[in-house]
Amino acid sequence: MNALGQSLLNFWRSSIGKKLIVAVTGIILVGFLLAHMAGNLLIFQGRESMNDYAYFLHHFLHGVGIWLFRIVLLGAFILHIVTTIALVRQNRGARSEKYACEATVKASLSSKIMIWSGLTVLGFVIFHIFHFTIRVDPDLAGMKDPGDPSRHDVYGMVIAGFQNPLVVLFYIIAVTLLCSHLRHGIASLFQTLGLRSEKTRVAIQYAGIAIAIILWLGFLSIPTLITFGAIEDNGEAGKHSSTTFVIDPPKC
Repeated sequence: MNALGQSLLNFWRSSIGKKLIVAVTGIILVGFLLAHMAGNLLIFQGRESMNDYAYFLHHFLHGVGIWLFRIVLLGAFILHIVTTIALVRQNRGARSEKYACEATVKASLSSKIMIWSGLTVLGFVIFHIFHFTIRVDPDLAGMKDPGDPSRHDVYGMVIAGFQNPLVVLFYIIAVTLLCSHLRHGIASLFQTLGLRSEKTRVAIQYAGIAIAIILWLGFLSIPTLITFGAIEDNGEAGKHSSTTFVIDPPKC
């Protein structure tokens, strides 16, 4: 093995190296979640805005851009999971029984369920890819934009996809666990990068909570409003006419 390969192997074997990998991949994933949420919220601007956004993503750099993005994202996701599991196993092997007991007492609920929340999120991501990206449901896959039948109707697909209460329930559970995972993970990320100190500890803790809440509200606002009929698809083209917000009039 050459010097570069040996250096990379030593980096991987060290706990510091694994923590840095988890931190960097975590930054990539949090950035994706914030961008993905912002894109999803275009549903409130109507069919044209959301379908324009989806069309841009799929045709950026002549269609190559989205595949490059997917490869980077998938690589970061897999590396994050594999490295986290390896780091947990390494820490458990080196930790004494007494230290493990003390750590459990001091650990927050979010940190205690990190592995379980992470595995649930993994299952959700796989389901989400099959549901909205691969579109194994032929009804969702065949939806066309009423204003431009040459492109997929992402707006209508999202509304139709959340008509199943079981899908919505799973979505709520998974997003809640994801945000619980992030609440602890963001604080750990700052600590790994050496940006967490006694002075910044509280601010970082609240930043993690704030980001988790923003993502929770942003992602869950869509299936919740669709479930309760506040967002409906009337099948019409146009930027504003395709979104219907149903508000019951006050009763006397």
